[in-house]
Amino acid sequence: MPIQLAQVEAARRNIAAVALRTPLVRCYTEPPVELYLKLENLQPIGSFKIRGAANAMALTPRERLQRGVLTASAGNMAQGVAFCARRMGISATIVAPDTAPATKIRAVERLGGRVIQVPFTEWWNTFETHTYPGIDATFIHAFDDLDVMAGNGVIALELLEDLPDLDAVVIPWGGGGLSCGIAAVLRALAPRVRIYAAEVETAAPLAAALAAGEPRTVDYRLSFVDGIGSKTVFRNMFEHARKLLDGSLVVTLDEAAQAMKLVAERNRVIVEGAAACAIAAALSGRGGAGRVVAIVSGGNIDLDRFAQLTVGK
Repeated sequence: MPIQLAQVEAARRNIAAVALRTPLVRCYTEPPVELYLKLENLQPIGSFKIRGAANAMALTPRERLQRGVLTASAGNMAQGVAFCARRMGISATIVAPDTAPATKIRAVERLGGRVIQVPFTEWWNTFETHTYPGIDATFIHAFDDLDVMAGNGVIALELLEDLPDLDAVVIPWGGGGLSCGIAAVLRALAPRVRIYAAEVETAAPLAAALAAGEPRTVDYRLSFVDGIGSKTVFRNMFEHARKLLDGSLVVTLDEAAQAMKLVAERNRVIVEGAAACAIAAALSGRGGAGRVVAIVSGGNIDLDRFAQLTVGK
């Protein structure tokens, strides 16, 4: 188990003033899947990332925070770190890929974050080195950090309180911090629950790694699913994933777009591509029947792009 329950309970207290306790709502779909949506898109920054960012920064010594904070993110963790930094009165620098959506970059800048956009390879290197040239700040990792995972694990506590007899959970896989944080808590408190990651066909490194028994490099294609997906899986996160998860469910871009449309029509909820992958995977039935929760990880998508993807589908 990458995190202990005591860490998650402490995280709940640490983030209470920052992150919302988000609702769990039913999405009425056809049997055999009874679908529920955990609406993390309703967080102040429109994403679950505020949970991990808030907990990690709350546990960082104040003298280290005075130098400011640095993170690498395509948009949502960037907003979480920038939001918390503004509340703490410190600076936040974000290294983002040059392919990051303009909507997310503008949101970070509105929160006072400084954004440095770089090529994808250089961006990915920041995750590994925890540094960026010329920036002397404390690095907050977007996923490979126990404090971040503990913050994300609070979601599992809320799920078990709201739907104690749930059968399965499907979670978008980006770097693994959300999936492994939630799974660690469920394995400890509700081991019978099936837990799946969700990936998209254009970038599914976890599915490839699980099939091979070790991390593999896969083809990566840009798409509207910008909140998850990469060329590979960090070794540390892979070790957590293969112990905690029941597998990875890979969906097509069309399935993700259809899921976005369905939730907009039936629940009047706007979800981004990453969240739509979890919904689509749950609806596919490959995660099994019964009460299935899809983690709606975020809703930060440009509305014009959302309309293009859903109108006429």
